Amino acid sequence: MTCHSADGMKKQKHLKLSKQRQYLITLLAISSVAGLGLLLHDFMGYRVVAFMLLVTVSILAMFLDIVPVLLAAILSALCWDFLFIPPRFTFTVGTTEDRLLLFMYFVIALIHAVLTFKIREMQNQVLKKEEKEMEARLYTTLFNSLSHELRTPITTILGSTDNLLSNSQKLTEENRKELLNEIATASMRLNRQVENLLNMSRLESGSLKLKKDWCDVKELIYTTLQPFEGSLGQHKLSIFVPENIPLFKLDFGLMEQVLHNLISNAIHHTPADAGIVIQAMHEEEKLVLTVADTGKGFPEGEMDKVFNKFYRLQDTRTGGTGLGLSIAKGLVEAHGGTITLKNLPLSGALFTIEIPTEVSYLNNLKNE
Repeated sequence: MTCHSADGMKKQKHLKLSKQRQYLITLLAISSVAGLGLLLHDFMGYRVVAFMLLVTVSILAMFLDIVPVLLAAILSALCWDFLFIPPRFTFTVGTTEDRLLLFMYFVIALIHAVLTFKIREMQNQVLKKEEKEMEARLYTTLFNSLSHELRTPITTILGSTDNLLSNSQKLTEENRKELLNEIATASMRLNRQVENLLNMSRLESGSLKLKKDWCDVKELIYTTLQPFEGSLGQHKLSIFVPENIPLFKLDFGLMEQVLHNLISNAIHHTPADAGIVIQAMHEEEKLVLTVADTGKGFPEGEMDKVFNKFYRLQDTRTGGTGLGLSIAKGLVEAHGGTITLKNLPLSGALFTIEIPTEVSYLNNLKNE
């Protein structure tokens, strides 16, 4: 509910009309309803026209500022008096009853306009409050998540380093290797988080520059998989790349980050024994990369949000900053490509990357 309220608030700010346009809308609305009333006057009488004008003023009060709304109330009363109340086409009111009706109409139109405007102002204040509360919760969640993701590898590095320095004589060679492996793993995790934050900053600032070169997709996939050797666990990994696939002109480092984030997401959100399938294809001068898994897939109501910055699926285990898929999307789009997500018919999810790029078959000629 809060998210929708904040979105509505942003849209309302975006659709804010200038004073000139508000006055123009007021004049056109009252004139149009008055014109319609003139056409239908013989069928419905002048009292019904008053209700039509009053409804028009109420609708304008929902969207315009207070001064144009008050102008609408005054103009509608004058139009009703001049065009419809007998004697018509004069500001003279024939009977005491009609004078009372005109006075009551004018008062009701003003009060109704002001009350509607005030209600809208109160709603806007509520929306602003909800937006601030949502931003505060998002900041707290992000801060806690980032603190965890950065503090954990730093703590591991410091602890292992301290053991190596203070207990060097007591440690066996196997102990030293284990500590060094922990330091290496934690360092890579820390480096990955810092890269994610830097890439997000570059994407948002527009300062990201691609360094394209001829790229062997097999090398790209296997290089990306190296850091996962100790974290795949029981996940069953399958790779399908045609032998005759050409070279593609890409930014190797950025595409490695894209694949890393997708694979990491698959490992994090699927059961320990789930399968992960990576496939590469060449279709119509495009590189097509897919990462599929045999997990539970994504909730249908959340699939359009998974690429949002800092978004994390509900009821997922702790860990992660919610940046991985957002960065993957940004890096793919920086290549001029697209990334899409869909659930597979039986189970699992499928990420599909399509990047239009130059191709070269020189690599195949060398292999022959």
